[in-house]
Amino acid sequence: MFTRSPARQHAVRARLGTRDQFADYVRKEITRTTGEGRVRVLVCVKRVPAPGAKINVTPDGQSVDTANLGFTMSPHEECGVELAVQLVEQHGGESHVLTLGVAEADEQCRYAASIGVNKATLVAVDAMDWDPQRTAAALTEAIRAIEEADGAFDLIIMGNESADTGGYQVGIRVARALDRPIVQGLKGVELSDDGSSFVCRREIDAGYEVYELPLPAVVGVKEGITWPRYPTMRGRLASKKLEVSVVSSDAEPGGQSKVRLVRPEEKVSETVILGHGPDAAPKVVELLQELGLWPEEVSA
Repeated sequence: MFTRSPARQHAVRARLGTRDQFADYVRKEITRTTGEGRVRVLVCVKRVPAPGAKINVTPDGQSVDTANLGFTMSPHEECGVELAVQLVEQHGGESHVLTLGVAEADEQCRYAASIGVNKATLVAVDAMDWDPQRTAAALTEAIRAIEEADGAFDLIIMGNESADTGGYQVGIRVARALDRPIVQGLKGVELSDDGSSFVCRREIDAGYEVYELPLPAVVGVKEGITWPRYPTMRGRLASKKLEVSVVSSDAEPGGQSKVRLVRPEEKVSETVILGHGPDAAPKVVELLQELGLWPEEVSA
């Protein structure tokens, strides 16, 4: 039975304000403590170079030069981690992060744990040049193993695409292999009132498309679906104690193969100073005329 001391209820009610807000808090506490409506959520993430970093290619053109290069989690997937934590906070249950990567990808697992994810699994590989088919096969294998041990996930969250390769393939391949529905490019995911489906929203020019996916389902989310929280000191300390499950995969390469990485030429922009003070006015007028923003008859 769910109980709170009268003093505790009064303190919580004073903090929350209205009767409806207090009732909503009590419903969430009942869900969290009794397990009613609990959800199991898995979020897949990838270790990628930090956005904005200068990317250099090795002389043989086969990999990215990682010297002095910072790494992080793909922005779409960082929002996916926050979504997973929020769903568990709202409905109770358990969240799990899964990544395929080198040993250093343990850092991304622990970052997810620092903001509230409960469990983590790393599919360890020697290099990050796996093709989408092989990556999807390895993740599918790991998901099946986790579900066999702990139970099926109600929702699997993928980033819409990774920040480095931008292939848009892995999430769809995993969903197909697991025979589960998937919608990509989502900016909203909520559990339905009866807990039997997820209501998803995707932005379009005219507003939103709304999808209802029966459980279990897979979703591809985009940056902006949530705003990731900052890890607390308590969360960071707890993440250091997390036991990251490390597994291997014997997935075979797919039909795609890398030929060579080519770094695009840098675009150089030049700044021209037209003049100083009033002396620059004629040059400004000439420039506006060249751009078609200043009628000829005005200057005449």
